[in-house]
Amino acid sequence: MKVMITGGAGFLGQRLARAIHEAGSLSDPEGNHKAVSRLLLIDTIPPSEPPPGAEVAIGDITDRDFLQPLFGRGVDSVFHLAAVVSAAAEADFDLGMRVNVDGTRAIIDACRGCAQPPRLVFASSIAAFGLAPPVIADDTLPTPQTSYGTQKVMCELLIEDCSRKGFIDGRALRLPTIVVRPGHPNKAASSFASSILREPLAGEPTICPVPAEQKLWILSPRRVIEALLHGHALPAAAFGARRTLNLPGLTVSVAEMVDALARAGGDPGLIRWQLDAATARIVAGWPAAMAPRRAQELGFTADASIDEIVRAHIADSHAQA
Repeated sequence: MKVMITGGAGFLGQRLARAIHEAGSLSDPEGNHKAVSRLLLIDTIPPSEPPPGAEVAIGDITDRDFLQPLFGRGVDSVFHLAAVVSAAAEADFDLGMRVNVDGTRAIIDACRGCAQPPRLVFASSIAAFGLAPPVIADDTLPTPQTSYGTQKVMCELLIEDCSRKGFIDGRALRLPTIVVRPGHPNKAASSFASSILREPLAGEPTICPVPAEQKLWILSPRRVIEALLHGHALPAAAFGARRTLNLPGLTVSVAEMVDALARAGGDPGLIRWQLDAATARIVAGWPAAMAPRRAQELGFTADASIDEIVRAHIADSHAQA
């Protein structure tokens, strides 16, 4: 199996790469486990800790001259994680369109040159929903209220159509807000959701730009990696014509997250509450509750509680220290 990860220097990309390396194999279209013979990480910067034997390619996924030789050696599976994140895509429309939409089109076009249609797992987002009912069902129509969400829906439709055409074997997974992300805050509107846990647990101050009563639909990094691998392992027949799935998650308010922080030994006093209208508006437009029955029937799972998520973050942080 020849496997490619775009966004391979990001925290999810590197974590996924380690998981694939440790597993050593992935399912092929016939459901047989085959050894991973090539693991290629693509990004605009080098990954900090690529797994042993992994290849690294530094470049722009919108550059077809950059992509062509990478696909020329053959690709069986693509995990497409590269993206301009929510607030950045909202602030710079052209950048978001170029990377999120044009980049996805370039990846799919490169896939079309492969001898067999690669299996493509696309990291979409619950930002696909904006003006929506209190609980999102599988048949709720996307109503994005941000450029990022709109770009993700455009890519979902492209993946649906290109799967129908037989160019790829695609599956788009709408990821909840991921908590707790390691590292430092980024330009994602959801960045605070990790910061209000991660920084106080490390004894550092942070800012919360949304109200305490704001509710979020969240999933831990551990469960996200499981979902990406499970989404890859499922046969095409499991998806049928509907290649987009809402992933299971957990509804939790910011106040409940802060309570979990305190139970884990963190200091809530390190959080400074400073409303940012732009961030609050974006976050308030995301769904806070979903009924992802189809994904659950296909075997995707969520975290049991916010306390479980915090404990997992602490354990992972100690393991990486």
